[in-house]
Amino acid sequence: MPVAPDRPIIIHSLDEAKAAVTVAANLGLPITLRSAPGAAAYLGAQVFRDMIAEATGPDCAITVTAVFDCGDDPGLALGALRHGLKVIRINAPAETIDRIADIAAQTGARLEKETDAPVLDLLESDDPQAQVRIWLGQGD
Repeated sequence: MPVAPDRPIIIHSLDEAKAAVTVAANLGLPITLRSAPGAAAYLGAQVFRDMIAEATGPDCAITVTAVFDCGDDPGLALGALRHGLKVIRINAPAETIDRIADIAAQTGARLEKETDAPVLDLLESDDPQAQVRIWLGQGD
């Protein structure tokens, strides 16, 4: 399978998730889908988990990494782990992050570290598929 640079995409809806997965699958590339910053406070872990499951479907042939952003709330981060999410983000003091990372590891999950790496945000996108294609380096 071709290797794409780490080019995460922030999704806000099922349609955006499906568009991103479709493009990545057509290109044969793995993809990282992130929730919006702090989405745990208004979207909920179960909704995000189910949205990713529906976007990928049972026959998805690519690797899709779903990252759920829990803002600065450790309780929401723990809830995300209880709902089976495998990659979460949290903005918290180092001691709290270490404790949540330990709990995550016990469930086979992990914390994604905050970085300044570029990310594509599909909010207000008129053509998510075209944006994703360009973002993954395969567009015009």
